[in-house]
Formats: sequence, structure tokens, C-alpha cells
Amino acid sequence: MHPTGTLRGIAAMLLACAFFASMDALLKTLAGHYPPVQVMALRGLTALPLVCLYIAWRREAAGVFNRRLRWRLHLLRTALNMTMLVLFVYGLKSLGLAEAYTLSFIAPLLMVLIAVPMLGESVQPRHWIAIGLGFAGVVIALRPEQGAFLSMGALAVLVAAVCYALSNMLGRLISRTESSAALVFWTTAGMALGGSLLSAPQWVPIQAQHTWVLAGLAISGFLGQMAIAEAFRHGQAAAIAPFEYSALAWALVLDWLFWQAAPDAWTLGGGALIIASGLWLARSEAPRSARQKRQAA
Repeated sequence: MHPTGTLRGIAAMLLACAFFASMDALLKTLAGHYPPVQVMALRGLTALPLVCLYIAWRREAAGVFNRRLRWRLHLLRTALNMTMLVLFVYGLKSLGLAEAYTLSFIAPLLMVLIAVPMLGESVQPRHWIAIGLGFAGVVIALRPEQGAFLSMGALAVLVAAVCYALSNMLGRLISRTESSAALVFWTTAGMALGGSLLSAPQWVPIQAQHTWVLAGLAISGFLGQMAIAEAFRHGQAAAIAPFEYSALAWALVLDWLFWQAAPDAWTLGGGALIIASGLWLARSEAPRSARQKRQAA
């Protein structure tokens, strides 16, 4: 049995969260040594060669450089991604990964709301229930201090979450007529070129010990972009958005591996609620997707 569009989107989202959680850990490492705009530029510069190789391998250059591309939407999406990454890196300088993830998890909620006017999608009651349970699980698991929400870093992460939600919905809108390769290339090229120009006056020389960090940033960022583009290319945004919460599980693993931080019972309980809400939604979506496939046949 072939996977349906929604389930394919969910699988791609889970992979994207794994890659982006790894990237965020590396970004936090770089944030302590370089300005946020330069970190954003490094993100684009390191990923761009991989993106070009991928496009050449897939022979999709014609679609990437097509004159009929909706350039205004691409430019807007690139600007949103650049702003999002700069603000998120700035937030990571003063916030822990747990606090930053708590605030950024408003993005799936925003995506559901944005999808209604932008994409003309309808939101089913089960979507609201799953998203609500997932958000409650995030609050239970992370329980950030109240002061974290009032800092400049927290405000930066909140605005970054808004930019992220808008960017993903624009990506889904663009992907109706254009390839994922075009989405990834122009976003990455925009960060590389725009970030380099903006950070040039205050560029900090790269330290030799951060070479492996940049290599990991390139791989995780490239794979994450490809996965997120595919995620919102398949299925309904309201069904895929709750699986953004799976990033919490990856964050816990990374905390344990790099900072030897073990989760407590509250964290495990909240994580279980998040996972349960996502699995319930996936189970409820499968019969509906199967019915739609039979009707189309």
C-alpha cells in the first residue's frame, strides 16, 4: 500500500524536525562566537553548494531558473527566512534550547490559522483538539520561568516563530506551481548573498575549531530544508503542523548527548502527551485519505 499525501507529509515533517533540531544545537554553538547576521550568512553559504549539487543531480535547473517563477513570493519568503533565522539565533544567545522551543512552538498554531485565508483550507475539530493537546504538552514538558517570556531574547524568538509560520505557508502556496528545488535554492541563495552583504561590515574571522560545526550546519540545514519543503507539499497544513512538536523529542536527545541534561518526570509526561496527540491525528487522517484516494480512482 502506497503512503497517502498526508502521511507522506507527516513523515517528511518528522525528518525535518530531526534535522532542524540538530541545526539549532549547532546554531547555539555558533551564536556564542559570531554575530547573528553572520551566523545566518554561514547557514546559507555552507548549504548552498549542497543545494546546487542536488539540483544538478536531479536535473532540475530549468525549473529553478524558470522565468515564470513567482519572484515576488520567493523574495518575500527569503526575507522572512532571513529575519526568522537572525532573530532565532539572537534568542539562543540568552535563552536555552528548551525556552526557545517553548516559544517557537506557537508556529504550528499560527500555520493552522494562516492556512485558512491564505490557502483556503478548512480546519477540522480533530485538528484543533490535536494542536491544543500538543501545545499543552509543550507547556507541561518545558515549564519555562515566567521571566523568560519578558526578555528581548524571548520576544525575538516569538517574532521568529511568526516569520517561520508565514514562510511555510508561502512555501506551500508556491509549491502548487513550482518545484521543491526552486523553493530550497532561492531561500538558501538569498541567505548566503543577503547575509554576506549585511554581515560584511562586522565580519568575524572563522575559528578553525568550528569547521566541523559548519559542516554539520551545512548537512543538517540542507536536509531539513528539503524535508520541510516536501512536508508542506503533501497533505493538509492543519494535519501536518502538529508534528512540529516532535522537535521536542530531538531536543531532549541532543540535551542529553551534548549537555548531559536528563529530563524529569514532567518533561517526559508532556512529551508523551505531544506524541500521543500526533499519533492520534495521524490515525484519524489515514481513513479519510484512503477514502479520498478511492473516490479519485
